Amino acid sequence: MKLHRKKIIAPLVITILLVIYYMGFSAACILMKGLPLAVKLLGTIIPLILARGCIYVLVERIREIRSGEEDDLSNY
Repeated sequence: MKLHRKKIIAPLVITILLVIYYMGFSAACILMKGLPLAVKLLGTIIPLILARGCIYVLVERIREIRSGEEDDLSNY
């Protein structure tokens, strides 16, 4: 189990950093004055979708690590 924790740390840290970045970008778009509503919506929705995608990929990667399927290329 300890081996799994070490392999999960890097994807977890990267995902956290990306989600913080995307949330900050969304907050900046919301708080900017003078931007049209359409630009604010796009600047908010797109990064939130990307953050959700990062979290989904992290969950899938954790499942792969726990199941022992380390190398995806070995399947092909």
